[in-house]
Amino acid sequence: AYWGRLASEELRWHVPFSRILDDSKAPNYRWFTDGEINASFNCLDIHLGVRGDKPAIVFEGEHGDGRTLTYRQLTAEVCQLANALKAQGVWPGDRVVIYMPMVPEAVIAMQACARIGATHSVVFGGFSAHSLRDRIVDAGAKLVITADGGWRGGKVVELKQAVDEALAGGCDTVEKVIVLKRTEQSVAMVKGRDVWWSDVVSGQEAACEPAWVNAEHPLYLLYTSGSTGKPKGIQHSTAGYLLNAKLTAQWIFDFREDDIFWCTADVGWVTGHTYVCYGPLAAGATVVMYEGAPLYPDGGRFWSICERLGVTIFYTAPTAIRALMKLGDEIPNKYDLSKLRLLGTVGEPINPEAWIWYHTVIGRTRCPIVDTWWQTETGATMASPLPGVAPTKPGPGPRPSPGTDTG
Repeated sequence: AYWGRLASEELRWHVPFSRILDDSKAPNYRWFTDGEINASFNCLDIHLGVRGDKPAIVFEGEHGDGRTLTYRQLTAEVCQLANALKAQGVWPGDRVVIYMPMVPEAVIAMQACARIGATHSVVFGGFSAHSLRDRIVDAGAKLVITADGGWRGGKVVELKQAVDEALAGGCDTVEKVIVLKRTEQSVAMVKGRDVWWSDVVSGQEAACEPAWVNAEHPLYLLYTSGSTGKPKGIQHSTAGYLLNAKLTAQWIFDFREDDIFWCTADVGWVTGHTYVCYGPLAAGATVVMYEGAPLYPDGGRFWSICERLGVTIFYTAPTAIRALMKLGDEIPNKYDLSKLRLLGTVGEPINPEAWIWYHTVIGRTRCPIVDTWWQTETGATMASPLPGVAPTKPGPGPRPSPGTDTG
């Protein structure tokens, strides 16, 4: 009843559900099975009336280039790519592999797949051609979306080259490769297979009717390490995942209308799926995306972005916190971090020393820290303090999120 009420209140349904939980084949639980919905519609269209001109994505490239997309602009670009995907023969149920740098087009690609009912599988841009090939083959992907390259630590990441190597190893299901121009370097284009992003979206309508899919329709596949040495594909369905992503984002990060939210995770990881692409956008938040490395060109890059973009909520990994902590207090103390009001951690336990440094040096002792626990399999946070509700302190694990039983 709890999740059924929230699903009715928080999500916009094309066909309302009448059945909340089907546990007849437990542990393969199915949610809202007779409802129809679209994730992209719930992340974009629902905001156009009241937040159309609000920034949805604020992007900073590693070399300082920037771009801001309002909800209206983001919706238009998603629709153009969605129409382009349909023109390339992608239909509901088809799998699309996304292998891109951390640029707005990565989110646009994910949302475009969701809009037409295709199932996306994002592969982290740092993975090798061999790892990419394994995921393409396992997913049976029909199309790959990539870029000529991306920037990381001042160097070009050769994304298109890795795609070519992966496909040369035998990926018979792939029919087309869409290539975004990012680094503007020369790359090989296979005639009849490879097409430029700019060419396929040119002339496409900036409106695309969403594909209304069953609540249990596969939204995405994301591969995580498996005990057999082979990557393990985790499938998340549409409605249950989106509800959990939106609600946990709202509860944990306490979004306010003027917040600037920055989750530093790449969209190649589940954290980037849930707290960059889906949860914050479903909640109508403004999301920061940064392309490059945290220590490029120096250890002040994160804090410089926080100062210049007015970040109010900052969510990162303990590994990054420890690396920045080793550089000393002098670097972050150079920057005005007064707009920060909430800090978060994700990905692994945070040791008390790093927690205290994060709280005192970055948060200036005024920002609660939400230490979140979850994993690729759960899709969204399972345990976290709620800011202003639960006391926070270094070391112990967080309490379960509302509606979650970790017993």
